[in-house]
This record gives sequence, C-alpha cells and structure tokens, in this order.
Amino acid sequence: MKHYDKLIFVSESDTATGPMAEAILQREFLLEDILITSKGLVVLFPEPINPKAEAVLVSHSLSMKDHISDQLTGDDFDDRTLILTIDSLQKERLLKDHEDAKNVFALSSYIQAEEEVEDPYGGSLADYNRCFEMLHAQVLRLASILSAEELSRSPEASDMISNT
Repeated sequence: MKHYDKLIFVSESDTATGPMAEAILQREFLLEDILITSKGLVVLFPEPINPKAEAVLVSHSLSMKDHISDQLTGDDFDDRTLILTIDSLQKERLLKDHEDAKNVFALSSYIQAEEEVEDPYGGSLADYNRCFEMLHAQVLRLASILSAEELSRSPEASDMISNT
C-alpha cells in the first residue's frame, strides 16, 4: 500500500524551483503512482514559469511551458499528501501560516542532504542551470527514497521480512 497519493513541491512563488522539481520528479520512475505538483507560498496572481527556468528545463529535455503558478492553501494538507518545501525557511513560514499542516518537510531534510537548493531568482541563466543541477541530484535522491519507502510497505516486502 502506498504511503502518499500526492506530493507538492512548495517554493516562494511557484514560478521556478518548485516547477523545476516537479518536472524532474515526473520524469523519474516511482514504484507507485503519485500525483506530483508544485505550489507557491505567495502567489498574488497566476504566472507562467520563469523563462530562464523553462530554458534550463528545455536544455535537459524537460518542459513546464504550460505551468501556471498556484497558491498553497489549507485544503492541500492531508494525511496522504507529502509537502516538500525547497528550503527550510519556506518550511518555517508554511508551518507558521498553516498550523494544521501535516507531512511538511524541507526537501534537503527529507533526503538528508547537507545543502539546500538556493532560489536563482534575478540571477543569470548559469545560476538557473546550477539550481537545476542541485535540484536534479536532490530529486533523484528523493525518488530513490520514495521508492524504498513504498517497497518497505508492500505486502510482498512484509511477507519476505516475516519469513526470515
């Protein structure tokens, strides 16, 4: 049985790092189907993905050209949704704004990475590419962890453990 039905990457405005993480994870093989999306902490009006973020995605055979930013709301929190903020400051703000939030982690904390992904907002295309490379490494680690978690929850795994 799968642990989560949905995974939401949360970034500041949902126009760069969150959508990039979403695109990367959507390309990865996961043992269980899970809805992957991104949302923002502050979305004043719907916006497309940042052009530099999209250019970097395209250079890696990905695209989020149809992505429109979306606000994170209280309705997004439930027992079957994993919420991963791109950095720990966003996690702190999210928990402050949503006291009833469940299953909220900073991406780096969830995967036990030493570094957090920095938002390249206002930076050069090279800055966005460096951000993508770090996100890519962390999201690949996330995919591995999610698959291992699902494997450990499967009935077959439970049978194998009880038979040893």
